[in-house]
Amino acid sequence: MATAPAATNLPLFYKDLVPLSSVDHADFHARPLDKADFLIDQHAVPLTSDEFVPASRFYPIVFSAGENPVPLALMGLNEGMNTFVDADGKLINPVYVPAYIRRYPFLLARLRPDSDELSLCFDPTSGAVGKFDEGDALFEDGKPTGPVNAVLEFCKNFEESGQRTGAFVDELKKADLLMDGEVSIQPEGSDKPFVYRGFQMVDENKLRELRGDVLRKMTQNGMLGLIFAHLFSLQLMREVFAEQVKSGKMPLVTEAPAA
Repeated sequence: MATAPAATNLPLFYKDLVPLSSVDHADFHARPLDKADFLIDQHAVPLTSDEFVPASRFYPIVFSAGENPVPLALMGLNEGMNTFVDADGKLINPVYVPAYIRRYPFLLARLRPDSDELSLCFDPTSGAVGKFDEGDALFEDGKPTGPVNAVLEFCKNFEESGQRTGAFVDELKKADLLMDGEVSIQPEGSDKPFVYRGFQMVDENKLRELRGDVLRKMTQNGMLGLIFAHLFSLQLMREVFAEQVKSGKMPLVTEAPAA
């Protein structure tokens, strides 16, 4: 079942959040993570619409169930299963890595509910930011370094992309193009199919029936290309299923729970 990240005080992956401070973190460094433990049990990762085309080469792209659907890159077909990383959290093969993953452990967060101002924060439990000898210094002479400015720019771009994604999903809903999805996969040597449900997808029949002016608008604003990237990517569900079977991460035949 493809579910959006749980509505908690912290976003998916993050165990804690601390505002980056030139006073409190003056001698902190940031170092790259050689593995992503936080991905081991994560089967779906939020995806922005800007990423549909590159991501569609590697992941099935679906929309979460519910009234407020979120685009998701499926990394497994069962909760707690990820076919793209090994037991240590390292990528098994070179693939496109969604921006949501690349952003970690940083993000822009609103620290005060009465303010629209966003502050750059980080997860101090990540092991990527701290009082290390190695890595990039975060501050010099009390000012953010180049790497920090690059992270800030990346996070700003991610927020803007998130707004475009929200507008894209709103247009899909307005055109009544989303429907409950179901994919049936027939495992070799079995008389019972694996049925994956609990997600939303674009209804191809309704897409074909769109009025000419609506279809022309979607072509001009780029929506149609994103829709086709989503639909083409669904073929990859069979590959993800095969990887799960091969790795022994799931029963050969099962049914995902209905939404």
